[in-house]
Amino acid sequence: QVQLVESGGGLVQVGGSLRLSCAVSGGIFSRYSVGWFRQAPGEERDFVAGSQYTGDATYYAESVKGRFTISRDNAKSVIYLQMNSLKPEDTGVYYCAAGYYTDPRIRSSYGSWGQGTQVTVAS
Repeated sequence: QVQLVESGGGLVQVGGSLRLSCAVSGGIFSRYSVGWFRQAPGEERDFVAGSQYTGDATYYAESVKGRFTISRDNAKSVIYLQMNSLKPEDTGVYYCAAGYYTDPRIRSSYGSWGQGTQVTVAS
């Protein structure tokens, strides 16, 4: 059974930075595509960033390109999301997800999700 546990959320001022972490247990981490999704109140859960299982391809939503960076540590089975130059519209619950050999950009392709961590950007 795969489990994902996010941490690192919180309250930050506009222009600030946060780093989210997601610890993955179970399964073979190096075979997972991984991703981060964001859900604002009353909105859909949207793709933010993803890392292909091959480890050589990353993808970002247009709204976060140049500000967010996804990375993975296969030795520790941890996914990170470095978020810089944060904006109020980045506010939401951030979820990490993992799926074997999946396209990291497609929400429905993920089989396992974390419980989410709240990020609030105050103006």
